[in-house]
Amino acid sequence: MDMSIKLIELAKLIDGTLIGPGDVTINRLMDLESAVEGDITFLTQDDPARLAATRASAVIVPENVTGAGRPVIQTPDPNLTAALIHQQLLKRPFKVAGINAGAHIGRDCRLAAEISISPLVVIGDRVHIGRRAVIHPGVVIGDEVRIGDDVVLHANVNIGPGCLLGDRVIIHAGSVIGADGFGYATAADGRHVKRPQVGIVQIDDEVEIGANACLDRATFGRTWIKRGTKIDNLVQIAHNVVIGEDSLIVSQAGVAGSSSLGRGVILGGQVGVSGHVKLGNRVMVGAKSGIHNDITDNEVVSGYPAISHRLWLRVCAILPRLPELVREVRALKRLQANKK
Repeated sequence: MDMSIKLIELAKLIDGTLIGPGDVTINRLMDLESAVEGDITFLTQDDPARLAATRASAVIVPENVTGAGRPVIQTPDPNLTAALIHQQLLKRPFKVAGINAGAHIGRDCRLAAEISISPLVVIGDRVHIGRRAVIHPGVVIGDEVRIGDDVVLHANVNIGPGCLLGDRVIIHAGSVIGADGFGYATAADGRHVKRPQVGIVQIDDEVEIGANACLDRATFGRTWIKRGTKIDNLVQIAHNVVIGEDSLIVSQAGVAGSSSLGRGVILGGQVGVSGHVKLGNRVMVGAKSGIHNDITDNEVVSGYPAISHRLWLRVCAILPRLPELVREVRALKRLQANKK
């Protein structure tokens, strides 16, 4: 259930400029089309027709937009402001459910008093779990795992032995953290000999990982996801990968072993990064691209193999004309040959 809050309090929360009465009660944040009385919505650019059509009680708008009689909160970034207000409206005090009788807790564990552990959870030996953690049904946590405060592990998440999770980490259903990395040595007769994977996965504060993602443990040392990074569903992160702060990894992307991504990197959907590659800070990679070489800071690349995004757009524009261009080249060659 959503909470209620006065519009003026929301404006103060995000340091926005309120135009109109501040005593309007807001219950929910909704999109422009679905919003009704009691809701607040948001508009990312000046669009008088959509603003006039919404039934919301108030609207978050860019700084140059007025409400034409409707209460508005002006802000430099309505999209960000909407996210902050939405979080505030959905905020609830933590409810301590304790440890369900249907959970298994190993030996010598240190579990905070403020905790919620659901049925069918299995926790290994010498595990530490911080305050206000929520562990949903079917989660398996290996021996000697360390989990920080305000962590949420959704159903059927698996955390391998020795892994480290910081504060405010969210991992969605079915993800596996700390499975063995894909490492083998090939013998002369073609047999593949498994290389033991004895490292860990370290996930820093405020990382969120989507459903059915796989983050492999390191061969030695750690696979490291740094603070604030967000990883989408169905992503594969191989052994010893390092992903810098505040990066975004979109669904079905894969990063091969020992590659390093800088701060603020964005990988589009289905991007493949080969092993032992280094991407600099704030690199952006378009969907379905293949990365085989190092990329320096601030570059934007696309394609397979990846090249400058601007050049890739030109290549894409030419591709449909290739059959016609080939015919023209052949005709020119025949004409030249006839002249000889």
